[in-house]
Amino acid sequence: MTRQEREAAVRSWLLLSAASADTSRTEWDRTGIALLHCGALLSVIRMSTELVEAAAGSNEPGSVRDFLEAALFGGPVFVDVYTARYYALVPASAADRPEWRERRHAPHAEILGRGSYVGVPRPGLDEPHSGHFSYWCVPMHGPADLCDPDAVSQLVAHGRHRLTTREAVSGR
Repeated sequence: MTRQEREAAVRSWLLLSAASADTSRTEWDRTGIALLHCGALLSVIRMSTELVEAAAGSNEPGSVRDFLEAALFGGPVFVDVYTARYYALVPASAADRPEWRERRHAPHAEILGRGSYVGVPRPGLDEPHSGHFSYWCVPMHGPADLCDPDAVSQLVAHGRHRLTTREAVSGR
């Protein structure tokens, strides 16, 4: 499968979460971002940049990308540089897990599940680009190819531990 075929397949699958596929296609074409529903096909774990960089041990975008790709076994993640958040796409059922239902990782990480919406970058926007504040740092490899919820929870726990350790050492 070529890159264009993969992106077209991913785009079609993601559009199943759109209120209107036509509107979302237009949004992707105009702004590079489309608003999608969470909770049916997918949920999204929203993580602070501070947490992700602590887990990665780096604030260099390439190193963070490599870390995320390895830690999440190639699962899809996009970053919004404007809001300083990373978004890992997980199965919709992840919202039922106790760590997310009980908000154990707040305020650094939370799940966007049923009843939530998220602005998702157009497949193919894989690098920072002038005029686009959101891009895939780890692109989707195919339809329904999502992050493993256990791996995301472990990454978040690791980042929280590193943040807590750093705060204890600095006396905050």
